[in-house]
Amino acid sequence: MDLILMKKVRGLGELGDKVSVRAGYGRNYLIPSGLAKPATAENLKEFEARRAELEREAAEALAAAETRKAKLEGVIVTIPRKAGDEGRLFGSVGAADIATAITDGGIDVEVLKNEVRMPDGPFRATGDYDVALHLHSDVDVTVRVEVIPAD
Repeated sequence: MDLILMKKVRGLGELGDKVSVRAGYGRNYLIPSGLAKPATAENLKEFEARRAELEREAAEALAAAETRKAKLEGVIVTIPRKAGDEGRLFGSVGAADIATAITDGGIDVEVLKNEVRMPDGPFRATGDYDVALHLHSDVDVTVRVEVIPAD
């Protein structure tokens, strides 16, 4: 299936690239999420007419992500949770908890749950953790999360 990318897709291509992907990936993910359109003559003409506008929007999104990254660099977030004597949590600290703690932590940046990357899963013990935030396809930042026992 041939598609025109309407946004940059990591591992696939840049804005405006004509790519060939498997039909299911294109039909079930790329097209419904607005990342691509079928590569028909009509869609090619429409894309070329809107190319400048789409490139401007992509540049604005990248600039906004860079601004958010600058605000988040070096941030340390403290999350209190009930814990046992040995530091094991009664529950866990997941992506939603981290996003909420950063957003409510006095920093003028909103972080969404789907931007928090936790490849090893939620935290189940007290301690200090480095968490990656994926703000844009080209912009990642690491923040420090301290999980402390609550009184």
